Amino acid sequence: MHGDHFHTPLLDDLVRRRGVVLLVGAPDTGKSTFGRRLVSAAAAAGVSAAYIDADVDQTSCGPPACVGLHWVRRPAELADLNRADALEFVGSINPEGVVLQHVVATAKLVDQARAGTELVVVDTTGAISGVIGQTLKYHKMELCRPDVVVGLQRGGELEPLVGMLRRFFNATVELTGADPEVRPASAEDRRARRAAAFAAAFTAPLERWRVRPTVFAPTLPAGLDLARLAHVLVGLMDGAGRCLGLGVLEHEDGILRVLTNSGEEMRGLRLGSLTIDLTTWDVHRVRLNEVMFGLD
Repeated sequence: MHGDHFHTPLLDDLVRRRGVVLLVGAPDTGKSTFGRRLVSAAAAAGVSAAYIDADVDQTSCGPPACVGLHWVRRPAELADLNRADALEFVGSINPEGVVLQHVVATAKLVDQARAGTELVVVDTTGAISGVIGQTLKYHKMELCRPDVVVGLQRGGELEPLVGMLRRFFNATVELTGADPEVRPASAEDRRARRAAAFAAAFTAPLERWRVRPTVFAPTLPAGLDLARLAHVLVGLMDGAGRCLGLGVLEHEDGILRVLTNSGEEMRGLRLGSLTIDLTTWDVHRVRLNEVMFGLD
């Protein structure tokens, strides 16, 4: 059972309602904890569920820079919620510049989950304000079509976002308090957690695969100095548009290779908007227009 907690009545009600539940809230309000409790409550009630983690920075299912899905059709599947059964590549840990990729990735997995389970739980990023945060949530509402939005807040920080959602969408919005058991994370805590998640995505055995300039999306411009792609994070894709995992590009003596542990079924590579250091796991944002065309 999911235990006695002040969110328990809401959790039980959501399990009864079923459908798609979208979780929103600022960082450190307990969205991931709430989501895990919700799928646990569903499993205890015999309701098949799916957990979708769209927090591409502080991910709890699959690697950073991706949206991950984990099926919870049986109670035993609660044991490894960190493992993604399906992935969609976003290519960044910040929604700025990748709102389209982020929304499409989340919506694809929601559609997949909706067809296969009774309850779909969608965790989201802590971006809740400003143009980027509100645009991201608006378009997720459009394409994911949740039945219920659960907002977790410490004060009134969600009021502008909730007002917008209630004005433009028919979903029920449930506001509740932030989880008091969640300890606020420092910037160093977040960096360390992200680094550990990236490290887990690049566990041995790693292989280096030589790649042709023609396998990329977006397509590389003619004459591009391939050295400019060194250390760029990529998503490895199969022939059916599924993300197999992450890789990082290496360039040496005019040859481009991808370092990965997911290369067996690779058909193409999607370029991310990050470079990554595989020693420190530090990441830096890059703009692909600047890398490939020298443009802003």
